[in-house]
Order: sequence, then C-alpha cells, then structure tokens
Amino acid sequence: MMTSARAAELSLAMMDLTSLNDDDTDAAIAALCQRTRTPHGAPAAVCVYPAFIETAARELRDIGLDDAVRIATVTNFPDGSVDIDRATRETRAAVAAGADEVDVVFPYRALIDGDTESGRTLIEACRAACGDRLLKVILETGELKDPTLIRQAADIALAAGADFLKTSTGKVTVNATLEAAEILLIAIRDSGRDVGFKAAGGIRTTDDARAYLELAERLMGEAWLTPAHFRFGASGLLDALLATLDGRSEEPASVGY
Repeated sequence: MMTSARAAELSLAMMDLTSLNDDDTDAAIAALCQRTRTPHGAPAAVCVYPAFIETAARELRDIGLDDAVRIATVTNFPDGSVDIDRATRETRAAVAAGADEVDVVFPYRALIDGDTESGRTLIEACRAACGDRLLKVILETGELKDPTLIRQAADIALAAGADFLKTSTGKVTVNATLEAAEILLIAIRDSGRDVGFKAAGGIRTTDDARAYLELAERLMGEAWLTPAHFRFGASGLLDALLATLDGRSEEPASVGY
C-alpha cells in the first residue's frame, strides 16, 4: 500500500487547485493563486472560470510561479449543451485569453438520449479550437450512471481527440467515484493513446486521493503517476495534503470542488 506521505506528495503535484463558484471575484482568484505557493511544492494548475484567466496569470506571474503552475479553465460548463458553436467559441476565447488547458463538458444528456454524434462533433471542434493546448473532456459520469454509457462516452471522447478524460464538473450530486475512474482508466489503456485521467469532485482527504492513485497504479503502472497523466480537480483537498505532509491531523473540508 502507498504511504500517506507518498500519496500526499504525488497528489499535491497532480492537483488542479480549483475555484468554480458563482460568487468568485478577482480577489478570490488571487487568493487561490497565492495558495499554490506551499512548502511542499506547487500544484500542477489552477482551474478558474474564463473571466478570471487574466487575473490568475497576473497573480502567478507576481509570485513567480507562472512557469510552474498552468492555468486551466472550463467551457460548455456545467450543463454540457449540444451547442457546438458555443462550446467552440468559448474554447477559442479561453485559449486566446491565455488558458493552458481547457476542460470542456461532453454533451452527456444527448448521449443518454441516444445521440452519439453530437459528442463526437463537439469534442472534435473543441480539439481544433484548442490548438496545442491541453483538452480535458468532462464526461459527468455521475449523471451517465450506467457503466456502458460511461464507457461509450469515454470511447467517443478518446476517438475525437481528448487529451484527458475527466469524471465530473463537481456541480452534480454524484461526482468522482472509483467505479467510474476504473472504467475511464481501462478505456484509456484500451485505446493505446497517450491520454490522461482527472478525478474531480468530492475528493477531500489524503486517503481519498490515495485510493485513486492506487487504482491508477494497478491499471496503468507506477510510471504513469505524473501530472502529465493524472490530475485531481479539488479545492479543499490541498489543506488535507499539507496537513499530511506536515505531520498534522487532517481536517477535511465539508464542502469544495
């Protein structure tokens, strides 16, 4: 079993420190970016709404972490509409604003209704709009529910050019689960493509994170556990990881992405 300290060390380096709240402000995003400067290293990225990309870039530059911490944002979020023009337009604008990574919501309701074409077309269009930036596709696995549908969504996203498969928006009742994570990881492995995985929503303790890391290690191998292949989308998790690394007791957040 992976030690708590090792799990915390890996998870911190793989975290997309996230704030996607309706009441976010420039000050709140600046404070989020300040939290990336820890005694144990920085997370992989901050994930913010498109309106705050420039704020995040400025704050990370001011604290000297602009080369270490990437900026991620969300598009077609959180509803996962079938409006391809909207998703493409938002993705193109996010890249133009300076986003390094775009997390786009797959039109999961359309797939539930039997429409497989909208998902493929939307992801292909957003892939093109991203250019050389990273495209993470949010499948909203807690809403898809059925393992067959989750795998179908994963396969569509993979074929359409996703760089990462992400479980959830963090905005629904059921977000990341180990069961869904296993389906996505196996789909990635079966595809033969160099694609990553992101677990998002409800991961708040070092033990939570360790369970996902151990699952990925079992399915993909220890060498796969890098920020290039694995991310956590979280906010409250950071405090728990720092407590573990400092040798303190964790006080997991009761809320958070």
